[in-house]
Amino acid sequence: MLILNSGGTFNKKYNPLSGELEVPYSNEAIEKILKSMDAKYDLAGVIYKDSLEMTIDDRKILTNIIMESKDDTFVIVHGTDTMHLSAEFLAEIFDDRKIVFVGAMRPFEIDSIEASLNLGMAIGFAKGVKEYGVYICMSGHVEPWDKIHKNIKFGKFEVVL
Repeated sequence: MLILNSGGTFNKKYNPLSGELEVPYSNEAIEKILKSMDAKYDLAGVIYKDSLEMTIDDRKILTNIIMESKDDTFVIVHGTDTMHLSAEFLAEIFDDRKIVFVGAMRPFEIDSIEASLNLGMAIGFAKGVKEYGVYICMSGHVEPWDKIHKNIKFGKFEVVL
């Protein structure tokens, strides 16, 4: 399994100079979570952006990494606002991989519980699922990417029927 970090709110840290939450060029949040697990996973920092800044070129970078990897199972830490766009993009390309998108509504630095739960759930699902596909793991749900969406009004992901 390969965990790819593409940034998003999950990773954001408070910058005391600017007063802004920023996506750092590091895997610190994910590394802290993985350190508590009794297993080793490959982790690669890839993009380090807020998902609203993600472009088609960024999605192509993810695609190329997945294509060139020896792994068939991937967990992608991604911002929640455009997670569905990246998931749809990869679903159109891959039918022979297990790809699980995960993120957080609040940064790990602010709420370590939500981010840790989401990442742990995504890893567990990725290890256990038999069927290839592209999934989203958020708010206690793991579903195929087109069966779950972000409810902006309530600040959570919901399963769509």
